[in-house]
Amino acid sequence: MARIMPPAAASWRYAGVGSDKSDYRCRMAPNRHILLFNESELYKAQQITSREAVGHRVSDKQPEAKMAYDPKKAAQLIARFIQKSGASQLNVLKAVKLVYLADRESIGRFGFPILDETRVSMPHGPVNSTTYSHINGEYDLAACGWSDYLEDKEHHQIALADPAMTDEDLDELSDADLECVDAVWARFGGMNQWDLRDWTHDPKNVPEWEDPNGGSNPIPMIRIMTALGVENAKEMAEAVYDQRGIDRVFAAVRTH
Repeated sequence: MARIMPPAAASWRYAGVGSDKSDYRCRMAPNRHILLFNESELYKAQQITSREAVGHRVSDKQPEAKMAYDPKKAAQLIARFIQKSGASQLNVLKAVKLVYLADRESIGRFGFPILDETRVSMPHGPVNSTTYSHINGEYDLAACGWSDYLEDKEHHQIALADPAMTDEDLDELSDADLECVDAVWARFGGMNQWDLRDWTHDPKNVPEWEDPNGGSNPIPMIRIMTALGVENAKEMAEAVYDQRGIDRVFAAVRTH
């Protein structure tokens, strides 16, 4: 896969991998229309207005829209952190925290998370909800491709399915994704799981986290962006919803 590094202005955004293994990109045009392009050819040119793709305006109180979660990409993200550790396994709690911080890093840099899923405040800090459920074995990990990269957790550890795996095997991750992984590992890789729990549990470090009083509460994208100081946080949060609309278009195209 030819990985795409979004430019500093982030006007182009890596959108996914097509059925023909080529990359797709989307561009938010000045008129807030989205143009869809194939890396090698004009696969489909279709304009989708923000309102058509999203269906509503975002706010700090609205629930997250339905998302197109990619379990293989999530597994590869954790696998990359395991590789960075120099070992073949990683503590589960540490992995969960690093995934959230990688998404946060991506949002701060590029305006989009690496993984498309709901994030929630839990008693020990923020968590990527669907990834956490996969780690806990609440899905068929073989059917979704997760187990191609990770072994079932055991003794609070999650391991590479193949210790000989290289970064070339992690073909769902873009260069931008890997850049975020590197940045997060450089800052947090030396912490153990309890240090990370305490750090992400502190609202001075992660203001979007709110004490759920023993339960779990969704963390809206706009709250994360606001906490990170993202310019035009409301519009950028809407762009994330637009991306989900694009994913739905791609899914429809691939079935025809």
